[in-house]
Order: sequence, then C-alpha cells, then structure tokens
Amino acid sequence: MDNILSILIGLVSGISSGFFGIGGAIILIPSLVYVFKFSQHLAQGTALTALLLPVGILAVIKYYKSGDVNIKVALFIALGFIVGGFVGATLVQAVPSPILKKVFAVMLLCISVYMLVGK
Repeated sequence: MDNILSILIGLVSGISSGFFGIGGAIILIPSLVYVFKFSQHLAQGTALTALLLPVGILAVIKYYKSGDVNIKVALFIALGFIVGGFVGATLVQAVPSPILKKVFAVMLLCISVYMLVGK
C-alpha cells in the first residue's frame, strides 16, 4: 500500500510540477509529513533523494548519514513524478494564463492555510 501511495504522491507532485513548475516543496514535503507521518527532516531528505539526487547529492548524503532518507519511498515517488510531470505539462497547455495564475494562487493559499492550522 505504501508503494502505491508513494507513486500517487509522486504522480501528483509530477503533475503539479509540470502544470505549475513546482511540486517538491509545495506538494511532496507536506504529503510526506501529513500522509506518511514523516518528520520534517525525513520528508525533506526523502524529497531531495527523489527529486534532486544529481543536483543535491551532498545534501542527500548528509540526510542519509543522519538517517533521514527513506530510499524506497523516494524511488517510488520519483517513478510517479516522471509520469506526472509529463501529464501536468501536457494538461497545462490548454489552460489560459490568467486562469492558471488564479488557480496557482488559490493552491498556494490553501496549502499555506492548511500548514498554518494543521496538526
């Protein structure tokens, strides 16, 4: 079940990335914290591993040495993210720029409010 959930989170993050140009920090980290109940450190380390391994390799090594990386979840998220990024980039082409800007703002606002009042 965790594998399927990891892929779905990666897919949503990928679609968000392709659609809005974001995904990791806005979708992935809160999902790992609230859905998987990861600590903030474990969520950030796992997200780095899934998304930025070539770019953030030194940060990943530091998180990994501290025990703050879940390799299995990171790999499944990466799988979903690859497919989702393509889907999101394809879908966003049909959305007019003014509407996309408003949808993006509402998404950021909802996530911000949830993170401020969530447990």
